[in-house]
Amino acid sequence: METLTQIGVITAVLIGTAFSITGVLGYFRLPDVYTKLHASGKVGVFGIVLLLVATIIASLDNFSAGRGLILILLLLITGPVTSHAISSAAYRLGIRMEQAIRDDLAKKSS
Repeated sequence: METLTQIGVITAVLIGTAFSITGVLGYFRLPDVYTKLHASGKVGVFGIVLLLVATIIASLDNFSAGRGLILILLLLITGPVTSHAISSAAYRLGIRMEQAIRDDLAKKSS
């Protein structure tokens, strides 16, 4: 049983770290604020959630598992909301997309 727990923890840590590294690379490599938010917001949340899953598996304590699940729930709720708020503020400040094909928020002039 201990071996399965260790394998689960190691797997969750490796996958969570891979998601986190991908988010950081996307933040530095992508051209504008909107794509950077997509990379850091979506991928970063998955990385943190998987690291919390590894923590829950490693502790196997009901109290720690409850705290971890509450943290996961809060991250899954607040992550997309935060990304949306930041991108909305950037759009209102006039920061445009680098290689926009279509802008659904722009006002159409008649």
